[in-house]
Amino acid sequence: MKKFVFSLSLFIYISLSLTAYSQKNTKPVANDTKQKEAAIKDIDSKYDFYKERALQIWNFAEVGYKEVKSSALLQQTLKDAGFTIEAGVAGMPTAFIGTYGEGKPVVGILAEFDALPGLSQTAKPEKEPAGNSAGHGCGHHLFGTASVAAGIELKKYLQDNKLKGTIKVYGTPAEEGGSGKVYMAREGLFEGTDVVIHWHPDSKNAANPYSSLANITAKFRFRGISAHASTSPEKGRSALDAVEAMDFMANMMREHIPSDTRIHYVITDGGKAPNVVPDFAEVYYYVRHPRRDILKNLFARLVKTAEAGALGTGTKMEYEITSGVYELLPIDVLAKAMHENLEKVGGVKYTPEEITFGKKLQESFVDVDKPALTEAATIQPYKMISSDNLSGGSTDVADVSWVVPTVGLRAATWIPGTSPHSWQAVACGGTDIGIKGMIVAAKTLSLMGIDLFTNQNLIDEAKEEWKKKRGENFKYIPLLGNRKPALDYRDKTQL
Repeated sequence: MKKFVFSLSLFIYISLSLTAYSQKNTKPVANDTKQKEAAIKDIDSKYDFYKERALQIWNFAEVGYKEVKSSALLQQTLKDAGFTIEAGVAGMPTAFIGTYGEGKPVVGILAEFDALPGLSQTAKPEKEPAGNSAGHGCGHHLFGTASVAAGIELKKYLQDNKLKGTIKVYGTPAEEGGSGKVYMAREGLFEGTDVVIHWHPDSKNAANPYSSLANITAKFRFRGISAHASTSPEKGRSALDAVEAMDFMANMMREHIPSDTRIHYVITDGGKAPNVVPDFAEVYYYVRHPRRDILKNLFARLVKTAEAGALGTGTKMEYEITSGVYELLPIDVLAKAMHENLEKVGGVKYTPEEITFGKKLQESFVDVDKPALTEAATIQPYKMISSDNLSGGSTDVADVSWVVPTVGLRAATWIPGTSPHSWQAVACGGTDIGIKGMIVAAKTLSLMGIDLFTNQNLIDEAKEEWKKKRGENFKYIPLLGNRKPALDYRDKTQL
């Protein structure tokens, strides 16, 4: 009897072990190098296909939460490739999740597609508005297309190698100030995903781990009393005066806040005619800091300046937090793997015509270095996580990084030295200069996905590092609270 029980126990143990082994995809895939080379060649063969989609989105130039055509095009591309689409997720009409496969591991890929207001530009090396009200000054038309390309390539890889695993392509709207990913994180849409990968357009190629600035954005609205500005000004209470009083105090506050803080604003509504005392005015603020706990206190102080402006001018004030994002949580073990894959892919090489374009474009740069155009062909050396690896910008990818281990890269889609959020970036994005960088990103994401689908140890190590950095008692609480997505946040600023 004892011998039977022992044999039965051994049988159960072996069966469970084999099941776990199979679920983890730990069996080696024949010739990993050849598999990756095949993925690179396959994406190269679809260059024109993905170029056509990216340039369509470049021409759409739709701002945050208005990306109806851009989102639909990416959804259809995934659907045609065999993905199941769930549209309108987390209360955002242009957000979606494209899913393929089953079982573990689950690899997520982020895809963005929103443009920036006021950056209309043709694909020429001199400033020339295209006639739109917006432009892809941050290259999100490339971002979304490359991520979709990587998702489709990884689907092919799983099929060809008969591997278990799930790919989720997250269509994330309104990254530019709308915090689309925050609502997706708040709704738990990343639960069950093992690792999320992403990328971003840039003027160089790099996959170093870095952090970013936490950010709270808000619109402050003041309401006063209108009156004739000349015949009866005493009867009026100027909402514009309140905005200007707030702005003055906010600028004075800069001397008494941490030096790594960033505060910027635009007056989105200051009245309609000089001889009418404005009864409504609005100012749109961004406040950033490397640490979200300090950021909360800084924003509270900014609110006080708004309250003071209203008190001093006899007006009423209300404010709406339109977005709020964390600082990025970098994971070194994932960044190293991404860097290795980026080195396998290599950088961007320009044709003589593109070099001419680039040199002409660099003539428009003001007070900045003009790096050699060959820099786009190189990969930046790897740097360990440090306080030096801090981006001056903010991103809603950061919130994702606190709910699931996340890693990204940057690819040279703009001429070296180009500033993001500029007409020069828009111009590059409408040419093969941008498309070539997009293809570098699509390849690198694909190779990184192959690593994740075949190396459970990489996922386990990433989760261990991630949990340690978050801390035992971490609880995700969005900076924008319980508000619904600000679907109209671009309604005035896109004019």
